Amino acid sequence: MEFFFTPTGLETLLSATAPHSQPHDKGLASDRLGLASSTVVGLASTAPLYSLAATIGFVVMAVGVQAPIALIIAFVIMLLTAFAYKEFNTAVPDAGTSFTWVTKAFGPVWGWLSGWGVLVAGVIIMANQIEIAARYLWLMLGDGSLADNKHLVTGTGVLLIAFTTWISHRHVEAGAYTQWGLIIIQYLAIGILLVGIVSAFISGSLTPALDFSWSWFNPFAADFNGLLQAVLIAIFIYWGWDTSLSLSEETKNPHKTPGQAAILSSSLLVLTYVAVTVIIMMYAGVGDTGIGLANEEIVDDVFFAFKDATLGSLGWVLVLAVAVSALATCQTTILPTARSVFAMGVYKALPPNFAKTHPVFRTPEPATMIMGIVSAVFYAGMSYISTNMLADTVEATSLAVGFYYCVTCFACVRYFKGDIFTSTRNIINRLMLPLVGGVLMLFVLVFSMINMVNPEYGMTQAFGVSGVFLTAVVAFGIGGIVMVFCSRQESMRPFFRGESLNMSTGVKVPETEDLPLDPKI
Repeated sequence: MEFFFTPTGLETLLSATAPHSQPHDKGLASDRLGLASSTVVGLASTAPLYSLAATIGFVVMAVGVQAPIALIIAFVIMLLTAFAYKEFNTAVPDAGTSFTWVTKAFGPVWGWLSGWGVLVAGVIIMANQIEIAARYLWLMLGDGSLADNKHLVTGTGVLLIAFTTWISHRHVEAGAYTQWGLIIIQYLAIGILLVGIVSAFISGSLTPALDFSWSWFNPFAADFNGLLQAVLIAIFIYWGWDTSLSLSEETKNPHKTPGQAAILSSSLLVLTYVAVTVIIMMYAGVGDTGIGLANEEIVDDVFFAFKDATLGSLGWVLVLAVAVSALATCQTTILPTARSVFAMGVYKALPPNFAKTHPVFRTPEPATMIMGIVSAVFYAGMSYISTNMLADTVEATSLAVGFYYCVTCFACVRYFKGDIFTSTRNIINRLMLPLVGGVLMLFVLVFSMINMVNPEYGMTQAFGVSGVFLTAVVAFGIGGIVMVFCSRQESMRPFFRGESLNMSTGVKVPETEDLPLDPKI
């Protein structure tokens, strides 16, 4: 891999000797999304209801009644990361987000791997998301037995991926309008669930399985390894707020709005997650039998287990809302992943076909379609290989997400090193917050991976290690092979030589609404 050591490699990038590129439009639609729509897209990308249904049981299994504090710790780490993203977006609003920023700060190798991390996370989690969406749709029909038909569920999942891919390749507003409706349905269902449980507590018709205790918010009462595992899982349920930054080039006031939306959406999420977790713990308890949240029989979908007991005849509302939530996050997973791949094509880190946009919709059509196809193939394959392996994809995704978030935090410090000490604001926002966030994320990642080597970790095992660890290693191993292959292709050598993207490359976002398209892109 000679590009590691070429004269125009990392040192050249850091010294910023390459000529400064002039800002120009990549071909994406501009000035389409406002703050409200960007925030909704960030919320919908995390799919609050789906994320809780799929992970709250695993968090409880890992850390017991300390689940609320695990969610808060994960939020703090994510908030610090969000500040790094916000600073980057202010200076370099770019659809490639982590890929573009890390390349500018640390060079092509780390930048390419960050882009691959975004792709890996998107493809892996799509399998889990679409499985839940497909199953829930069939659970609403008849006696629910159709949801046990693997061929039917898998076929439905593939069709849903095709549908969300089709929506994503059209006008970006179409996706945003869709998310408005879907997020409203999710929060209505959450409200109905919580009001139903709390009303039953107050009326005395339902006795809490656990009495509320402030000790649930004490991190020192938790097992250390269990807390780390819970935090890693919780990182997954916050993942998605950065979608608004991936759409920065298509957003009104791209230097400010996406960053504000990221902070706002992540803050709304922690309130939602902690409130729901506390009330659900009080209702179901943390036992490993019955409707206890640690019961392995229901851990991958806790809401379905007690929908009828809590909502009675309205139980179908919760089923529909979880299906809608999973479907919503599938669509919003495609959006940032496709734009990261698109940016990699623009900057010659991937074949030039990925840099093309639809002539009418001005969306990254080839990147979007490839994302949909790869996701469908991976989902179908995993569905037939092992449903337990599919369950382990949540934590495998967390590793990929944690990796590129961690690197981006450190890249923020490196990129802004020249003006950090010019003001108190910069010391806090461009040094302290991202540095602490990066260190905390790195700490969680390292210790989690050490624990994941244990074959007893997670639901599956192979070759003497856990399926979670193996999935992550194989995914990034493939990435390394693809990166070496790309570095040897003539069309992509400019990227790996530090020519097409470096510290001094201009921001490729139009400052006005009507800049002409560059025919070379």
